[in-house]
Amino acid sequence: MSEIILTEDNFEEEVLKSDVPVMVDFWAPWCGPCKMMGPVVEELAREYGDKKIKIAKMNVDENNETPGKLGVMSIPTFILFKGGKNVDRRSGGMPKEKLQEFVDSVL
Repeated sequence: MSEIILTEDNFEEEVLKSDVPVMVDFWAPWCGPCKMMGPVVEELAREYGDKKIKIAKMNVDENNETPGKLGVMSIPTFILFKGGKNVDRRSGGMPKEKLQEFVDSVL
């Protein structure tokens, strides 16, 4: 399973109303650390495909309302949602193991 591409239109349905936890990667195409984390996020999406979590991405250039409401100040920012609530966040590039630990913390 690949990561879910989020927009202002599907954020509520895919994230806030999700039956399973969701990890959202807030990113932009011009962001170096975002480019570095992109393949890591895609790999996790494939690995967690059969687990009870969604891995999603939101381009902050194309969708600025939601990141603004969530107080996303720097990118990449990774936010974990569970039961429609923002339960944890991390910012910046990190090794795959650290991102995996972050995702596992909500499972």
